[in-house]
Amino acid sequence: MASYRDLVSRARQQIDELTPAALEPRLDEVLLIDVRETGEHEQGTIRGARLLPRGLLERDIAGVAPDRSGPVVVYCASGGRSALAAASLKEMGYEEVYSLAGGFDRWKSEGKAWGAGEGLTAEQRDRYSRHVILEEVGEAGQARLLASSILLIGAGGLGSPAALYLAAAGVGTIGVVDYDVVDRTNLQRQVLHNLDRVGLPKTESAREAITALNPDVKVVTHNVRLDADNAIDIMTGYDVVLDGGDNFPTRYLVNDASLHVRVPVVHGSIFRFEGQVSVFDPYVGPCYRCLFPEPPPPELAPSCAEAGVLGVLPGIIGSIEAMEAIKLLLGLGEPLTGRLLIYDALEEEFNSVSIDRDPDCPACADPERPPKIVEYDQTCRPGGNVERATTS
Repeated sequence: MASYRDLVSRARQQIDELTPAALEPRLDEVLLIDVRETGEHEQGTIRGARLLPRGLLERDIAGVAPDRSGPVVVYCASGGRSALAAASLKEMGYEEVYSLAGGFDRWKSEGKAWGAGEGLTAEQRDRYSRHVILEEVGEAGQARLLASSILLIGAGGLGSPAALYLAAAGVGTIGVVDYDVVDRTNLQRQVLHNLDRVGLPKTESAREAITALNPDVKVVTHNVRLDADNAIDIMTGYDVVLDGGDNFPTRYLVNDASLHVRVPVVHGSIFRFEGQVSVFDPYVGPCYRCLFPEPPPPELAPSCAEAGVLGVLPGIIGSIEAMEAIKLLLGLGEPLTGRLLIYDALEEEFNSVSIDRDPDCPACADPERPPKIVEYDQTCRPGGNVERATTS
């Protein structure tokens, strides 16, 4: 009896193979079929591929590819199963069939684009069922969330509720930037942490809380102070940045870096009993400097540690930030681009103020000349003292 290796070798003599380099420019013109198992497909796939496991291929191919004259490319993990699948399709009368040489493994190793597999597992359909039944989200929208990434600036008062709701919603990758450690004074408002994790880096505490809530989520920790040297590198590659910083140096730095990497920033800020939220989408709407061109003097900008804050307030503002981030990822509704939402907790009142893009803005006036990335501590604080810049 012929071995599997012999069968694959014979199949390859009967079919044509395409290298990743040859397939890439033809992705829009071929029917691409992934003949791996569902679990493999869920770990990543090539754009536009239809999942049809090898064991079901002969039975179901007619429904996927009724036209036997069009080009069909099949792939598996390393090229063996797809060679057998291509030979079978050829015997069934498909005229132009190819197997991807080296399969998905070679495709990835050569740096070709790939993403999360389309569709949800049975467990994910159950977990996210309340999203899936929303016509505006559906299974495709939930899959998009799982393939998306958000960077949280700070794992403090604003970052805590945002992290929990984004994780619960199934945002696939959450980055967390914070160089502080969990302190007892944080627990009045920073619901991401608990007494058992006092003294731990907030990034590690955040990882534990997010993973316990939703193991679907990949947590990327940046246990550093965000500064002029690392801001662009850290922010690059994320779909949205959610700013939960509690001071002006961080806000200006995040704003300026976002204009370089062109990633939208969901801004939130709190002070005593008031909070504000807006979305700064680079070169689409106004940026933070259009609203506040220069940092205020330090005596007019006390931190939460100096001025105090009602513990529930960051929960409200951070949750609104999470909502705005999800809207951006899914293209839902009207984001707060060009608007500043102001919340007064004592009056239980929301107000929305329009913000125009400043044609003379020192940061975003010219898309070809983004602002220089500098440290703002000396501008915002006497003597240039560096304080914790990523918690609220």
